[in-house]
Amino acid sequence: MKNTVVLFYLLFLSIQTVSSQENTALVTTNFTHQDSLRGGISKERIWWDVKKYELQIKINPKDSSIVGSNKVIYSVINEYDTMQIDLQEPLQITKIIQEGLPLKYKRDGSAYFITLDKKQLVGALNELTIYYEGKPKSAINAPWDGGIVWKKDANGHPFIASSCQGIGASVWWPNKDHMYDEVESMDISVNVPSNLIAVANGRLKSRQELNDGTTTFKWSVVNPINNYGVNFNIGDFVSFSEIYKGEKGNLDCTYYILRSNLEKAKNQFKDVTRMLKALEYWFGAYPFYEDGYKLVETPFLGMEHQSDISYGNGFKNGYRGSDLSGTGWGLKFDFIIIHESGHEWFGNNITNKDRADMWIHESFTSYSETLFLEYYYGKLAADEYVRGTRRNISNDKPIIGSYNVNDQGSGDMYFKGANMLHTLRQIMDNDKKWRKMLRGLNSTFYHQIVASQQIEDYLSKAAKRDLTPFFNQYLRDIRVPTLEYKIIQNKLQYRWSNSVDGFDMPIKINADGKIKCIHPTLEWKTLTISRGIDSIKVDPNYYINVKAN
Repeated sequence: MKNTVVLFYLLFLSIQTVSSQENTALVTTNFTHQDSLRGGISKERIWWDVKKYELQIKINPKDSSIVGSNKVIYSVINEYDTMQIDLQEPLQITKIIQEGLPLKYKRDGSAYFITLDKKQLVGALNELTIYYEGKPKSAINAPWDGGIVWKKDANGHPFIASSCQGIGASVWWPNKDHMYDEVESMDISVNVPSNLIAVANGRLKSRQELNDGTTTFKWSVVNPINNYGVNFNIGDFVSFSEIYKGEKGNLDCTYYILRSNLEKAKNQFKDVTRMLKALEYWFGAYPFYEDGYKLVETPFLGMEHQSDISYGNGFKNGYRGSDLSGTGWGLKFDFIIIHESGHEWFGNNITNKDRADMWIHESFTSYSETLFLEYYYGKLAADEYVRGTRRNISNDKPIIGSYNVNDQGSGDMYFKGANMLHTLRQIMDNDKKWRKMLRGLNSTFYHQIVASQQIEDYLSKAAKRDLTPFFNQYLRDIRVPTLEYKIIQNKLQYRWSNSVDGFDMPIKINADGKIKCIHPTLEWKTLTISRGIDSIKVDPNYYINVKAN
């Protein structure tokens, strides 16, 4: 993927600030030198553009070790002689080769700085190969803590998978570990004991049995892919497949499941084609027809690995059998299939440039659950579901994190983010335009890396109003805007409080049996209503508080 704005993406962006108004939370974190090395676009990163990775790894389940190499094919944007490659301890780079000659390198924590002997000419396409080995970090509670999960299935066979969102792909393979530069294609070769199957992203190109009792599975990805979206899965898998006839033609859907769970999967995975039908309606064509769609059983809950969705929801509807909304509607679908697959559009197709803007991934994808319900069960069901998820909102810190230090904002990016979008939908008040906007996002930013401001600007244009205060309120502030009102005789007085400067969101109310759209600001306004009214009803689909004075 070409990062079209990388040349003016400054190295030291200002730390994102939130409103300085009273009661606004200011979150301060002491970031380290290593945080800056991971999260910043350093001079050792920005001069080159990664074009392709050719990753080869040998997995040894007996001692939880990896031996591998990664060929990095890159183009030169600006002349420079030092390259930053990331690999986290306890893994170690053993050598780096360019044009048959070893290169010198220095390590600074998880960052390796490689001195290039060959002159790096602007426009040149060069390559080097990094060799590494060791025992990668084991994930204790994947997918939240990241690393490799080393388990065994019920029959005693190794059951292994990677998951590295947040902690970074460099926890298990050497790469340019920053979201701003997405590789355009990738080959992934995984060598495992021959009694096991290795599944990775893209399509299986070859399977070669070797004389040492191991088998190498070679997978190929032809679409751009973000680093944390790369993964491998190893197990005593069996598979089945089907063809989904979608917006771009035939989509190959393949499912890899532990042998003992085949029948369960054949029933539960019917949600895949239901998901594809609903989300293609709302978001547009599945973004990776060329690489197919896979759903793979894993020894952890799930993750949106591109074209290779990780599944560990126990073949149950809901979230591990429970309804996150408390409404009952969450038990109408398999949460992991719908949510993690939704990331193919928001997260894998449209990818945030900096981890601080992860709301772009999680808010839209969380709202995809609501859209799925609406497609099959109607708008009232969908509205109830998304409103029900508000019970999970904490308003602990802003949704947008700090830039250039590999920091993410509040986990409210999921449920508060979905309700923010649902609120925006009420402002637009036109479902055809809402769907057009969602599909437009996926076509306008197709296979692109974006910053929050780009998405905010796009949504402002679609809504035909400046949404800057709206996004400052919901993304950069922890307060829930409060509609204050009082009724004196036949006069309704109202205003916004607990809000950022300039907050002026229109809202629908029911006063004296009539639906009215009012336009509160931070100043009191007055509306004449019928006598005898002592309260109003506010449309519950707006994520706000209401206070009667």
